[in-house]
Amino acid sequence: MKDPVRGNNGFWNSFRQGGVPSAIASMLGAPTAQQMAFLRSLMRENRKPEALRTPLSELDAVVFDLETTGFAPQHGDEILSFGAVRVVGGEIIEDEQFYTLVKPKVPIPEHITELTGITPDMTRDAPPILEGLHDFMSFVGGRVLVAHASAHDKSFLNAALWKTSRVRLSHRVIDTMMLARWLEPQRNGYGLDECLESRGIPIHGRHHALKDAMMTARLWGCYLDDIAEMEVHTLSDLYDHLSHA
Repeated sequence: MKDPVRGNNGFWNSFRQGGVPSAIASMLGAPTAQQMAFLRSLMRENRKPEALRTPLSELDAVVFDLETTGFAPQHGDEILSFGAVRVVGGEIIEDEQFYTLVKPKVPIPEHITELTGITPDMTRDAPPILEGLHDFMSFVGGRVLVAHASAHDKSFLNAALWKTSRVRLSHRVIDTMMLARWLEPQRNGYGLDECLESRGIPIHGRHHALKDAMMTARLWGCYLDDIAEMEVHTLSDLYDHLSHA
């Protein structure tokens, strides 16, 4: 397996498949104004209807997680790290992973350092949030996003995208917590640890963005197996069932 790096595999795959205009390719590694232009263009290009017709067994998605300085972006909390892995159906593409720290403009609280292991020294030479967003969204390309308790991650992505580029996230997002509530309505709790334990998935390195993304990807694969037995075949079918859950 390749070491996880900040890279653009997701972007280039999307580019080769016609998902991103060729003019945007020249913006990789470009100055700030062009990074902003890339993010704005990607958000305009997204939400193509054909994704809704894709069989879930073939769905090309990115499972991701963020670590943050707190839980309220509206009160100034910021992203500390991005972690992501590509999945096709329930298969994890081991050599297509993404991880980066970013440098926050606010102090990292001690309890966040204790929770995540991220110290101020670790972020001192990390890239700024715009560069981290650019690289993360380049990895994602036009793929569907998957996250556990996605409202938290979406709120931080939207805050960062708006602050840096005046755009909002336009990607379709699947929430594995919502899937758990639908598939296992009898459960008392739906935190990531509880859901992982219920499926026998080993828990290692919690609150590290890439490790959490990898564990969530395994959980997504388990849920896809269950969904396949329920005559739910496409992303459109899944959204329809979840809307009535």
